[in-house]
Amino acid sequence: MPSTFIEHVNLTVSDPERTAGLMAELFGWHIRWQGPAIDGGRTIHVGDDRSYLALYTANHASAREAFAKGQPLNHVGIVVDDLDAIEAKVKSAGLISFGHGDYAPGRRFYFLDHDGIEFEIVSYASKNAT
Repeated sequence: MPSTFIEHVNLTVSDPERTAGLMAELFGWHIRWQGPAIDGGRTIHVGDDRSYLALYTANHASAREAFAKGQPLNHVGIVVDDLDAIEAKVKSAGLISFGHGDYAPGRRFYFLDHDGIEFEIVSYASKNAT
C-alpha cells in the first residue's frame, strides 16, 4: 500500500532566513534548498528528509498581496516528542505560547511566529515519559 503524506506547506513570510533559522532552532530541521522563486521572490525549504516548509518572500508588494497569510490557513500543526522542551525554545526565541491543552491522546500549545503565522505544537508522548 502506498504511503501518503504531506510533502510541504508553502508559506509567505517577510524574512525566509529568519523563519528558517527559527524552525531549525525549534525542531532541529535543516535547509534542504534555497533560491529564486516566482515574481522575483526567494524561497527556502526547511525541514527534514521527508517533509518541509517552503518559506517564500516576494520582491514587490503586489506579489505579497497575492499570497496574503491567514486566509484560509488557520495554523500549521507539528508533532514533537518533548512538548516542554519545544515550548522553552519558543519562549527563548521571544515568542509567546498560548492555548495550552491536554486531550486524549496528547498535549498541545500554539504560538505565532514573527509574521503572525500560527503553529500548533502537539505531542502524543506519554506525560510520564522522561
